[in-house]
Amino acid sequence: MAEYNIRDINIAKLEFDKKNPRLVEFGFDNNIKEEKLVEVLCRVMAVEEIILSLHHSGYFKNDPLIAIPDGDNFIVIEGNRRLAAIKVITEYSKYSKYYPKTLPKPSPELIESLQLIPVVIENTREAAWQFIGFKHVNGAAKWNSYAKAEYIAQVHNDFGVSLADIGLQIGDTNKTVQRLYQALMVIEQAENEKVFDKGDITGSRLYFSHLTTGLQYDGIKEYIGLKEAEAESKTPVTNTRELGEVLSWMFGSKKNEIRSVIVSQNPDLRNLDSVVKSPQAISALKATNDLNVAYEISQPDEYKFAESLNEAKRALYKSLQYSVTGYDGEESGLRVAGSIANMADELYRGMEKKNISKSGKFEKKSRLTE
Repeated sequence: MAEYNIRDINIAKLEFDKKNPRLVEFGFDNNIKEEKLVEVLCRVMAVEEIILSLHHSGYFKNDPLIAIPDGDNFIVIEGNRRLAAIKVITEYSKYSKYYPKTLPKPSPELIESLQLIPVVIENTREAAWQFIGFKHVNGAAKWNSYAKAEYIAQVHNDFGVSLADIGLQIGDTNKTVQRLYQALMVIEQAENEKVFDKGDITGSRLYFSHLTTGLQYDGIKEYIGLKEAEAESKTPVTNTRELGEVLSWMFGSKKNEIRSVIVSQNPDLRNLDSVVKSPQAISALKATNDLNVAYEISQPDEYKFAESLNEAKRALYKSLQYSVTGYDGEESGLRVAGSIANMADELYRGMEKKNISKSGKFEKKSRLTE
């Protein structure tokens, strides 16, 4: 983009970019209608703030859109949020529900001022990739991880630019670029092999960072047979059936009535990594779709025993706190406490025997306490 070909283009000739990386995560295809694109842009991408700016200050001529020719029209490959804001104002009767309620109806003068918009015309997407990438990957208008991955894959696969060169151009490390590219190829392979469908997830959008983070765990990598990111493969997974399972646990499946088990990345992704290392835990997760149950099964008996002891101690400590005000003298409560005392005695005696057997010593002593 060394030389700029800036022209004033009529708003009626400007079209939204259906390949926009920020929109792909919503599962749209080339058949999506303009009305739906405006809805999503307004609902989740803060178009209202641009509408407010246009209402008060008009369009800044030194901030042109970037577009490529499409017959007699132009596809806006940079500036879709601004295009949506202009559409809401100039087609107020159609899009009034997205217009800020704090503003008066757009005046005829404002609508007229937005009929011609400055646009940088590029012949191809390839000609503009460096500028767009820097602005949205590490610049002021950052995309999320899914949009970044879509952009990286488009430049690498369609334009033949190496991932290393993309990293240099957009100011990011090669490893980050490789990981984003690999995660997107994982999604595309899963869809191509019919073990996953972005349109079937239970959430409103695909939280791509769950996958990019999860693919760094050794257990998940081994379970799905993931190649190294440096391989830059378009089919990075060898165990596609297992990949489908992992993606359904991460993102859910409406068709199979599976909810996502990842509520928060920490600790849920780490716990999922432990689960896929244990056949018994995997079976439990498939049967129950309960990550907590499966994770407990995945842990060694020593860990579960220590955790249960600490959990019992915490519960008893809490009961002691409320023993004065919470116990009303009823015999039923006393019986429960007696049962607990008997179980505690039995547990301690069994542990004491093992301790003596291990140490080879026997001493008459009071119970060891912390």
